[in-house]
Formats: sequence, structure tokens, C-alpha cells
Amino acid sequence: MQELKEDNVLQPAMPTSWYEASKPHKFCPGCGHGIILKCLGEAIDELGIKGKIVFGCDIGCSLLAWDFFDVDSVQTHHGRTTPVITGMKRANTDIIGVAYMGDGGGYAIGSQHLFNAAVRGEKITVILCNNGNYGMTGGQMAPTTLPGMKTETTPYGRDIEETGPPTKGPEMVAAVAPEGSYVARGTIANPRQLKGFIKKALQNQMDGNGFSFVECLSSCPTNWRTNAAQTWEFIEKDMTQYFKVGELRAPQAKEV
Repeated sequence: MQELKEDNVLQPAMPTSWYEASKPHKFCPGCGHGIILKCLGEAIDELGIKGKIVFGCDIGCSLLAWDFFDVDSVQTHHGRTTPVITGMKRANTDIIGVAYMGDGGGYAIGSQHLFNAAVRGEKITVILCNNGNYGMTGGQMAPTTLPGMKTETTPYGRDIEETGPPTKGPEMVAAVAPEGSYVARGTIANPRQLKGFIKKALQNQMDGNGFSFVECLSSCPTNWRTNAAQTWEFIEKDMTQYFKVGELRAPQAKEV
């Protein structure tokens, strides 16, 4: 996009939206992180909060988002994004803190932080990408790997008799988070709905209600070793059969 200056010379116009200022993402072809981040970016634009956002990303594939947005950003050690954003929010309550991570960063090494932040009702927004495996390190079994799902460390399929069942993060958070929390699970197969959940999570933080958490069902065709049709079928059918999409907690509307 260009605009005409007084000297009649076309010059690049200043970007007005996140997508005008961003660049192609660095994720593998078919990865769902790009869709999740696009939903987040559009939500930030539509709420008009770009100048207040502090975006924190975890180790793993999510770290590739550290310079994706034109907002204040921080990249943390694995599993520590939730407490880092919590500390920033407590130090400056005017910011809107977003912690972005994968299922390992939230449900494995970072599970204690996610759980306790939810219990305390920290006024931050956590967005978690659930693609059923550890994507960056080669596709090993993760807390969210489905029963029977093959990974690098479960070549014959996940046996829940040995490893236990997959973690249902939103259900866990909804069970312990206090009144005023917002908890939902969306999917990249329905970006409009997913963006709506993320907007509600950000708005809940802006309203000062409490902890906000959105899990996003996502894809990893590189490690799943699936083609486009197989990838989409796994997201829309297999994942949603076990991980139910929808809102689990939503604060009641306040009387004016």
C-alpha cells in the first residue's frame, strides 16, 4: 500500500493493522500456529489494544512467534511463560498480558504454573496450541497425544494403560479457576469461532474479571506424516471427539 506525499512521490504508507506490519511466518507448511496467531492478531486489532499488549511466547514451535507482531514481546524458558506474564501484569496492571505456548509448555513442564495461575485467578490471558505432539523436537508423545496415536516415542500408538490418558487442559482449568474466569477450547478448523473465543478471553482480562484460557486444537502434518486431507480429517474428527470444542467457563454479564 502506498500514499502520495506533498512532493508527489509515492512512498510506503505506515501500517495500520497487524497483518500489514507482519511477515510470513516461519512454521512448517500446514502448521496451525499461523492460523491461531492470525486470530489473535485480528482480535487485538478489533479490540484496539495493540499499544497495551505484552506478548510472551514459550520454547518450542511457539517461540517462532516472538517477532511476528508489532507489540512488546518476550520469549521465556520452557514452561515459564505463564509466570513471566503474571509478574509483568502484577508489576503493571495497565498492560494486557498474553502468554502463548504449546501443549508441552502448558501441560508438562509448565503445568504447575498454569494450574496455580488459574487457582489464583491471575488476570492474564493464556493461549495454548494443542497439536498432540512435541513438534519442534521431532514429534514425540506429548500430554495431549490421543489414545492409539503414533509418535516418535509411541510407534505402536499411545497406550493409556502405560502412560495415562491425554490431558484435558480446559477442563482442569475450569475446575479450579475462581469466579470471573473465562475458559474455552477452539479449533483452527473454525477460525471465526476461535477468534471469538480469543476476543472474549482478552476482553475478560480487560474487564478485570480473572484468569482467561483458550486451548486451540491445531495441526502438525510434518510430524503426523499426513497429507492435507488426512490432516484436516484428524483435526475435525479425531481430535474433537476427545477434546470437545466450546466454552467451559464464562463470567456472568455485570449489571450496569
